[in-house]
Amino acid sequence: MVGCHKRWRDEVSAQVRMLGYQVTACDRGVDAMTVLALGLPVDVIVVDTALQGGLCCAQLAVEARALRPALRIILASDPVDAMEPEASARVPDALRVPRDQLQNGMVATMMREALANRAA
Repeated sequence: MVGCHKRWRDEVSAQVRMLGYQVTACDRGVDAMTVLALGLPVDVIVVDTALQGGLCCAQLAVEARALRPALRIILASDPVDAMEPEASARVPDALRVPRDQLQNGMVATMMREALANRAA
C-alpha cells in the first residue's frame, strides 16, 4: 500500500486486513521499492496516483514491475488523474480504480481480481 495521505493508507489497509491479508504501508515510492528489493513477500501493490517524489506513481509501477515481473499492481486515482503514456505501455495490465471507490469497499473486489489474475 503506497500513498502520501495517511488517512487513505489507514482506511484501505484496514480493509485489506479484514480480508485476511497482511499489509505493509508506505508513504513514499522509495520506501515501497525498498520493501520489494529486500525480498519481502508482496503479492499486490496498491499505489495512489497522487504519489509524488522521485518515485511517483507511474515510475514506481514501472520500477516495481521491472523488479518483480509477476507483481500485480492496482492504481487508485481520481478520474482526472492519468498515468504517463510510457508507464501505461510498460504496465498495461495494472488494474485501475477510482480512489474513492477503493476506500468505499472496492478494495476487496480489486484484491481478489488481482490475485486471481496473477494465478491465471
